[in-house]
Order: sequence, then structure tokens, then C-alpha cells
Amino acid sequence: MVNIFIKSFNRPFYLDRCLQSIESFVEGDFCVKVLDDGTPEIYLSKIKEKHPKIEIIKSENYQNKVAAIAENLQFGKEIDGFTIPTNLWYRTAKNASEYFMMIEDDVWFTHKINVNDLQEICKKNQISLLKLGWLGNKKDDEFVEISEITEEILRVEPKNLLLFPEFFNDLFFYNKFKLFTILYKLGIVDNATKQKYWALNSILMGFWQKEYWLHIWKNAKGKVDEKQQLRNASNYYRKHQDNPNFIAKLEKEALKTTFQSSATNSYHKYGDDFDVNYFNHLINQAWLNGSFDEMQNFPKDFSLEYFEKFLNEKIDKTAFRNWVLKFKNQYKNLGCEVE
Repeated sequence: MVNIFIKSFNRPFYLDRCLQSIESFVEGDFCVKVLDDGTPEIYLSKIKEKHPKIEIIKSENYQNKVAAIAENLQFGKEIDGFTIPTNLWYRTAKNASEYFMMIEDDVWFTHKINVNDLQEICKKNQISLLKLGWLGNKKDDEFVEISEITEEILRVEPKNLLLFPEFFNDLFFYNKFKLFTILYKLGIVDNATKQKYWALNSILMGFWQKEYWLHIWKNAKGKVDEKQQLRNASNYYRKHQDNPNFIAKLEKEALKTTFQSSATNSYHKYGDDFDVNYFNHLINQAWLNGSFDEMQNFPKDFSLEYFEKFLNEKIDKTAFRNWVLKFKNQYKNLGCEVE
């Protein structure tokens, strides 16, 4: 039985879409567990009603996050999106199947996969991370060698990664004692160097060997720390670099995500007068009362025009569109397909 874990926070309309796509496109023996960090119970009840086979596990900070949503709506107080339930994720993953899927509520499947087949291939070929999606990003392919394992799965071998012993790796990623700066001045590294290490990780769309995922997330302290993740991934990969199949990806992406919604205001502040928390509240309410179609425009993301049908006078549609444009441009500049 393969575990499918979905990290979730306060966007049940996307979570519903994600779950429906799993029911339509994922085959094999699996169970779905939603790891929720504060979606109000009224929304989770409807999710459970629509998808009775899933299990919802709440974080230790769940009630505080629910209260934060209420305070945001009433007083405009910001929701802290940088505090994340790493204890819940780690504890759940530790008790998971040997291979599991770790995704987020704002992704959805667009074609069929069979988790039994994926698990068998990963075990046979000693794959530690199989990427189910990569945001259409081909720009990072220059940092890797891609070749065929099977017709449906490609190996992804990182090129020219600096792999230090653990002590020096910590200095490198955090620029302690100015190590990265010194290497930069010597011409050994450049501004693209750290981007190369993302070949070893997947935040949204991974089919993971448990041991590797646990190593990446060990010592996470409830905060987003991408340097720590990449350092840990690099430490682990250094010991397995002779395995050409360590990282792999599907020949065809199976997952898509959104570039026009965010769980909180924390990560995407572009200077526009647009409150994504209030936006989410309006769409959540429309979804709750049955007027919002969670599969509209599938397999693409919801159309902006459809979202706008549910907005009120408190949200400036021009500001909303400007925010989405800047969100998309941020990822487009990284090489992602955003449409």
C-alpha cells in the first residue's frame, strides 16, 4: 500500500480538485492522507463528505492556524505562512510505506499513473526520488544528463555538483566563514551554482524513497529553510553519487500546479493592493455553497474570468490580475511553463 500525502492549508477548492484528479488518474494500491495545518472544520467536513476514503490528520498547530484565519478576516492581521508543520510531516513520513508520494493541495493529476508500477520500478532501479512534475521547466536541464531507464521513466544525473563533506557543506550553503564568497571570487562557483542542487529535491511533486525524504527534512524546525533541504540532499547524494538512477522523472509530467493563487500573503508580495487571504475566503465560501466548480477549465488551471465571478467590491480585479501576472512572471523567469 503506497501512501499519498497531501499538505493542505485553507484552499479546499484546490484540495477538492487534487483529490478528484487522484480518483480519476491514480491507479494501484494506495491510501490518501491529508496533512492539514488549519483549514477550518466546516471545509474539511465537506471534503470528507465528498471523499470518504481519505484520512485527514491535523497538525499540532491546527487550532492556532484556524484562529489566525479568523483574525485575518476580522482584523486584517497577517497569517504567518513561514511557520510550517514539519513535525507532522516528518512523523507521518516516518511511519509511511517504503515509497510514498508527497504533494500539496494545489497540484492535480492530468494523466494516469499506477503507483504499484512506479514503486516496483523505483525499487528495481534504486531510485530515491521520482519527479512526477517539474512545472514544465526545461531551463534546468542544462545542469543534468537525461537518459532512459524505461520508456516512461528517465534518469536525471546532476552534472558538476560540488559535493563537500558534511562540515564544509554546511559552510558552503550558509556561506559561513564566507566560503561561498571565496569560491565565487575564485571563479569556482557562480550565481547559478545553488540552482543546480534543486535537481536533488522536489517540494510539490515527488514520489520518494522514505529514507531520502527523511534525510532531507531532518532537523527541520517548523520553518521554511531551503538551504537546509539542499544541504541535507547534497550530503545524502554524496554517499550515493555512484548510482546513476538516484534521481529520475517521468517521461511525461503527470502533475500541474497553479500560478494564480497562494495559501497566504507571505511568499508573493508584489506591492499590489490584493489580499490573497480574502480572495481565498471568497472562493472557499463559493465552493462550500456549491456554486464554484472545482474542475472548471481542467486540466488547465481555473480561468481568471471564472475566479472573478466570485469576487466582490473589496477586491480590485485589476490589482488581482496584476498580482497574477507578477506571480507568473516570477516563475516564467525561472524557466517554468505558467499557462
